Amino acid sequence: MYPKMPGRARRSAAGQVTLSDVAAHVGVSSITVSRALRTPEKVSEALRARIEEAVQTLGYRPNHAARALASARSHTVVVLVPSLANEVFVDTLSGIYETLHPKGYQILIGNTRYNTEEEERLLSAYLAHNPDGILITGFDHTPAVEAQLANSRCPVVHMMELDERKERLCVGFSQFECGKAMTRHLLDKGYTRIGFMAVQGDARTLKRWEGYRAAMQEAGLYDETREIYVPDSSSVGLGAQLTAQLLERAPDLDALFCCNDDLAYGALFHCQRQQISVPGRLAIGGFNDLAASAWTVPSLTSIATPRHEIGQRAATMFLQQLDGQIAPGTAYDVGFELVARESS
Repeated sequence: MYPKMPGRARRSAAGQVTLSDVAAHVGVSSITVSRALRTPEKVSEALRARIEEAVQTLGYRPNHAARALASARSHTVVVLVPSLANEVFVDTLSGIYETLHPKGYQILIGNTRYNTEEEERLLSAYLAHNPDGILITGFDHTPAVEAQLANSRCPVVHMMELDERKERLCVGFSQFECGKAMTRHLLDKGYTRIGFMAVQGDARTLKRWEGYRAAMQEAGLYDETREIYVPDSSSVGLGAQLTAQLLERAPDLDALFCCNDDLAYGALFHCQRQQISVPGRLAIGGFNDLAASAWTVPSLTSIATPRHEIGQRAATMFLQQLDGQIAPGTAYDVGFELVARESS
């Protein structure tokens, strides 16, 4: 058996940063620190900045559950995802809920909107509720978030990616290998002028992009002019716009790998409007295999990702770590599947 995560008694009695610690660090009274945190407009901007810096440095967080018994659990779990409109994360949340709700846990859901500052704000706010665990998307976090996670003293499970160093508890699949798999599929089908469409630029998209480049370079066919990227949020309309731009830049393009299915739908719609045959003139591949992908015309080739299973597994790993049944650096690979359909 692996050691259990420290309970509430240890969290309050063995090194947890207090308001007094922050006050001593800044050189002011505890009352002043409390006032700055509760009503920041009542202290000077310079002092507020010093106190905020001390809070981040020391990893202090207020404990709204301080009146509870020291050994009690809050029965809350923080879940941070980058989108609540994306079917991918809705499926993941469903898996988490189905696993934790029967155990009596309440889920505090935070939508980071792919914004690191919003992730910091949400995590800081939710940690004040003394959660029993944290389920967070990916590994691409700011130093402040990393410090908050390290100081949380509760199980932290990273979702959607795998830690190659095997230092962090995680469940996901290789985004890099997904990128290579789709590109190799298109190469095996005989396409040689394959483009890549990316948006948003989160770490998982970038890894799929790296997989695409690796496969094209191995085939001796890589051409950066066949890539297109904008930092905007993904949408079907954006996929159509970018497809038009990429075909104008690289008119000989014979296949297009879109970093997600929304963009691929837009690419399909653009081709239909412009009477571009798919896959005769242009093959199209997506990622995530959303429900509609099997019903587009033509049906969309995509990478199926087990989002619901990731949610279930992440919740289960949290429970196992809480009870010392799993090693802290365990990585669970759920794998992926390339679903070949009419568009390629």
